[in-house]
Amino acid sequence: MNTTDQTSRPALHRHFDGDRLLTLACVGLPLLGLILFFAYPMVIVFLRSITVADSYGIGNYTEVLGSAGFWRATRHSLAMGGATTVLSVFLGFIIAHGLYRCAFRGKWLIRSVIVLPLLAPSLVQALGLIFLLGRNGVISRALGVEIEIYGFWGLLIANTLYALPQAVMIIGAALVLLDARTYEAAEVMGASPWRQFRDLTLPAARFGVLNAAFVCFTITITDFGNAAVIGGDYSVLATEIYSQVVGQRNFNMGAVVGIMLLLPTVISYSIERQAMKRQQAGQTTGQVAYQPSFAPLRDLSMAAVSLVICSAIVAVIGIVVYASFVKLWPYNMSLSFKHYNITLAGGYSSLWMTILVSLAAAVGGTIAVFMLGLGLRRLPQSLAQPIQILAAMPAAVPGMVLGLAYILTFNSTATPLYLLYGTAALIAIVNFYHYHTQGFLTVMTGFRQLPAALEEAAGSLGAGLGRTARDIVAPFIAPMLVSVFFFLFMRSMVTLSAVVFLTTPNLSVAAVTIMRLDDAGLTSQAAAFSTCVMAVVCVAVLSMKATLALMGRRSRSKGTV
Repeated sequence: MNTTDQTSRPALHRHFDGDRLLTLACVGLPLLGLILFFAYPMVIVFLRSITVADSYGIGNYTEVLGSAGFWRATRHSLAMGGATTVLSVFLGFIIAHGLYRCAFRGKWLIRSVIVLPLLAPSLVQALGLIFLLGRNGVISRALGVEIEIYGFWGLLIANTLYALPQAVMIIGAALVLLDARTYEAAEVMGASPWRQFRDLTLPAARFGVLNAAFVCFTITITDFGNAAVIGGDYSVLATEIYSQVVGQRNFNMGAVVGIMLLLPTVISYSIERQAMKRQQAGQTTGQVAYQPSFAPLRDLSMAAVSLVICSAIVAVIGIVVYASFVKLWPYNMSLSFKHYNITLAGGYSSLWMTILVSLAAAVGGTIAVFMLGLGLRRLPQSLAQPIQILAAMPAAVPGMVLGLAYILTFNSTATPLYLLYGTAALIAIVNFYHYHTQGFLTVMTGFRQLPAALEEAAGSLGAGLGRTARDIVAPFIAPMLVSVFFFLFMRSMVTLSAVVFLTTPNLSVAAVTIMRLDDAGLTSQAAAFSTCVMAVVCVAVLSMKATLALMGRRSRSKGTV
């Protein structure tokens, strides 16, 4: 044995052990987080739902199922979910069809406007409708009529506007994948545009439509913000949970309603995942992008309808911004900054806290999903698959249920994790795990695009897992990581349902402050606070686009050198 062999073997052994330890850490730490901050709280909420006195039983379920209020809230939730789904998917299909299957100018404007509801807390749609159609609303006063906006119809419009961006994005993703050669063949065979739409477009987009329908249903049935502001007496399951926990301090009953709310969302999520798999399975490689030619009747009508819908979105959100500057709505419409002098609910402290919490959720969450994705690539499929399933499960849990699970788990001295209760860290953690699935799946998509040859080449040159992750993997999937970072930041800024149970008199977040200002009758101050939140999120969006553009430019310049 020569000297080289004697010196290289210990080095390889250390290198091998180092990789194993790093793989263990990459998988173990995020997995521990999933168990402690997702699986464990969900077990606790289930146990609390069957806790009767000092034992377990189904007494709570019997009591809830015998309650007229629960069945009324269930009927309302299902009716609202169904109506919103039909309306959102219908309007979303029109806009998506206009964007991807028609030829007209101004699509950038529609794309810019359609995402606006995602940049604001869900209750902003409700606030805007009150300023427009409420008793003192602009339209109500202009027409001289009193419109009853609180209740079913107001909530239906608010939920539709909130769910519409999701429907457009999902259906648009299905429409953009349709192969242009199919349409060319249909034209050669003399098929009319209506025949092409009926026999080609609709069947090919069916899984996208189905997927959008279940996403819209889930968003609607679990939303709390709009229902709390404009729902009025029209109770839904999300407000029923809030009433049981905050109003009546009945945590066990709240847990029962939370478990019941899980059922439709889990079923909906499961069907949506199957629809997405079938849509992906139906995709073929080498597709030719469809370039629509201008058809006046079709394109102008689609553009007109899309612009009308976008006008409604701009009106609802724009009126909130405008109202925040009005001195005394609607009696003195002169402009003023007086409502930005927030004196209630801790002033702007909750906004700064929300920015801090969102940054923590974004940084920690991006690192966690990157580590998990990196580690899973080195695990056998039999071990990786159960972890992937667990990592994808948070998307099926509504924010209200997750927040309720957290308060039941971490507000108990029976666990050392009690130390986290009432801290900003716990709010950052719940925000991350609320949106864990989207971040994880985005990063995994980036990992799937990473050529295995790159990692093999790095390994052949003696690079360990750590160096490969730093020099090869992270730069390759950097755009995905940037997207995940800003996604987690923006959703943490505007989320309400998951954190509404975790705020304390000394620690609040922006969305909860907006709700408290509105509850106190300070609607203009709520509008001012909402405007500040939207401004922060808009800055984040612009930062993300600038960062991605800069990265793309650098990548292209490297490729041309």
